[in-house]
Amino acid sequence: MREDATAKPVRLIIVGGGTAGWMAAAGLVHLLAGPDYAITLIESDEIGTVGVGEATLPHIKTFNDMLGIDEAQFMRETQGSFKLGIEFVGWDQPGERYIHPFGTFGEPWAGVDFQHHWARAMLAGQDVGPIHDYSFAIAAAQANGFEFPTEDARSIRSTFAYAYHFDAGLYADFLRRWATARGVKRLEGQVVDVARDGRTGHVASLTLKSGAILEGDFFLDCSGFRSLLLGKTMEVPWYDWSEWLPCDRALAVPCASADPLTPYTRSTAQKGGWTWRIPLQHRTGNGYVFSSRFIEEHEARETLLGALDGEPLADPRLLRFQAGRRARCWEGNVVAVGLASGFLEPLESTSIFLIQAAVTDLAALIPAPGQGIDAALAAEFNRLFEIHYDRTRDFLVLHYTANRRHGQPLWDHVRTMQLPDSLRHKIALFEESAAAPDYRLGLFSRDSWLAVLLGQGITPRGYSPLANALSQDEMLRRLADLRQRIADNAQDLSGHAEFLASYCPGEAAATPARAGAA
Repeated sequence: MREDATAKPVRLIIVGGGTAGWMAAAGLVHLLAGPDYAITLIESDEIGTVGVGEATLPHIKTFNDMLGIDEAQFMRETQGSFKLGIEFVGWDQPGERYIHPFGTFGEPWAGVDFQHHWARAMLAGQDVGPIHDYSFAIAAAQANGFEFPTEDARSIRSTFAYAYHFDAGLYADFLRRWATARGVKRLEGQVVDVARDGRTGHVASLTLKSGAILEGDFFLDCSGFRSLLLGKTMEVPWYDWSEWLPCDRALAVPCASADPLTPYTRSTAQKGGWTWRIPLQHRTGNGYVFSSRFIEEHEARETLLGALDGEPLADPRLLRFQAGRRARCWEGNVVAVGLASGFLEPLESTSIFLIQAAVTDLAALIPAPGQGIDAALAAEFNRLFEIHYDRTRDFLVLHYTANRRHGQPLWDHVRTMQLPDSLRHKIALFEESAAAPDYRLGLFSRDSWLAVLLGQGITPRGYSPLANALSQDEMLRRLADLRQRIADNAQDLSGHAEFLASYCPGEAAATPARAGAA
């Protein structure tokens, strides 16, 4: 609502397209619908985008549903497939694997989280199997099956969520058409100069390569790693996290599709980092995220190409990056979205979520016409930004530090490095009592932490004494029943490829292959 009915609309300028720019444009034109905001996006066909985000988290479905996007149409146009989780191969030690599922482990009994009952049985020497046997999402992924979750909360088939694999370039194109049809103005051009207000220091206008000058009230920096507005113009410092996340390169290459069309992403630990595999309907995305300190580019390239399931569809594309974030995401009248605000390697498919979080948080805090920039709004946005990035950082670092890949320089380094205090506390708490983080804000639920903590070989020495409210016989009966129900239901699912062919077969005319990232 306008505070002043005579105030002019806020001129909101988005610098940069790609996934970040067009998610921001689509989200804001929907959430800020009405005459109060005039949204313009500047992008240039001459400037390439990173193409981040072939794999996503379940939050993306919430974003698309908020926009009212038809899921089947969106998946057809982006060659999408379904994703039930991420399989990690060799991360604890060579030959071992586990899945981080998009779903719960077990059920809370007697008011106590499931892992405490499982830990009680495990510590008593009972043969109850790994905790991963108690996730329906994992069982469905291993069966290579897919169906939509049921709405019956009593059913084991209601205990999971899903995300997507899709072509990030096609998704940006999809959102561009969607947003421009609803009033977003797109300008073709390159920003060559930024003018600031001499009194406030705010960005006042942008000069394009054509000579055109574009004035605005509020600016979104979606310029990628260049961080043209937040970093270069507003000079917000960069926090370097490479001491914890040393990978600084990625090679990405698409290849021809190969069976089976799995409903999960795969991440495989390698000598100098890790490789990804992301199955879309029309191709498979592949890449190698590595540290240039521990492996040469030519060796990483050979490893990547040697592991492809099908014929490569392009030459591997090299990306350079540094893990970290800006000290602040909102400075003056500039907010950065996506890579302009920070970068965390694509190990857990977090990039698109971090874009989504920035867009929805901004929509709730952006000044109304005539209101001006309030420091409290920026402070709250930056507080949320720090939570999203810092908690995600801890989760990613956990994958690295908890490993038994002895004798490999990268893995020896990350296993023995000094950890952030916040992560050391989480690990110690779990080892002592089986308690896992359960955030109200920030990425990754308790079940996600359980999957990785236990998958990486960290086991608890104790559990909540409240779990003792159940008799041992009752606890073991429930564990056996749950395990069997999960196995039985997973085997009854439709095959993933068959489900896609029926629900959302990809459109035949796809754009040329693009190299994306997990």
